Amino acid sequence: MRFEQLDLNLLVALDILMEEQNITRASEKLNLSQSATSSILSRLRAYFDDDILVQVGRKMQPTPYALELQQPIRDVLSTIRSTIVGKRMEDPSQSIRHFRIIASDYIIQTLMLDVLSEISSIAPNMTFEFLTPFSHGAELLAKGNADLLVVPEQVVTDGFSSAFLASDEFVCACAKDNTLFDDSISAEQLTTTGFVTVGFDRHSKFNMGNWLNEEVRDNRKVEVIVNDFNTLSRALVGTQRVGLIPRKLAMQHAQHMPIKLLKLPFSFPKLREHLVWHPTLERDPIHRWLREKMLAKNNLSSLEINAEHDK
Repeated sequence: MRFEQLDLNLLVALDILMEEQNITRASEKLNLSQSATSSILSRLRAYFDDDILVQVGRKMQPTPYALELQQPIRDVLSTIRSTIVGKRMEDPSQSIRHFRIIASDYIIQTLMLDVLSEISSIAPNMTFEFLTPFSHGAELLAKGNADLLVVPEQVVTDGFSSAFLASDEFVCACAKDNTLFDDSISAEQLTTTGFVTVGFDRHSKFNMGNWLNEEVRDNRKVEVIVNDFNTLSRALVGTQRVGLIPRKLAMQHAQHMPIKLLKLPFSFPKLREHLVWHPTLERDPIHRWLREKMLAKNNLSSLEINAEHDK
């Protein structure tokens, strides 16, 4: 299809070329030969009267004009997918959508496993892929490379639609045979005992230290950093270390692992998890259906969905 002499199919190719910055990888995503992809790049250069991508060493780098085009093109493609292509399929039972969701193992185990179980009988051809928040964030939503993001309230980014999903609280955990603790831990012990923590605690806006009081915050002895809460619990076994885990998940782990929960010497702020998505997916019927399934697991109605971009 052409619009003012532009073949709109070229926009899809340009989006992928800009993402990959490599003819070979872009060819694989487009299911085209390398020569065909090179030909598309030539057509794009001719239409925009710009080099678009320039070979620098082994990598192709976008021109300043191409960088200006990148986000508007992604917005156009996202709108087409959600308002035109998406509306062709409104029946979840017939959907073959593949959803990419950025969420911690805490969210997967305490919420999504039940959702997936329910969906498997309603929409058997719908598929899912989970990405770790340790490596990915809202930038994937902006690029159209992820459908949903689940993050604590403090990490929700302006410009995206969001809904409150679930609340929890943090508890301290240690090995069941840990000889240092009975059923509680003191503020002093929080600064002298070795910690196991998750990676995004140390390297993102979601830093557990920010939730501790001033006395403890900067004095934790972080001895082990892992990529998920499940590994955190396992890393406590056979050691004298402690870790901070959301209560719902910690209680699950305590049923299957030799760990115990300790009472903290002060109250933590509540952990409030939010569901986040790109505004262009707001009216996508299948996307909305999935959001409502997730919200329903916490007895939330779709009326409580808060689209931040409409504020």
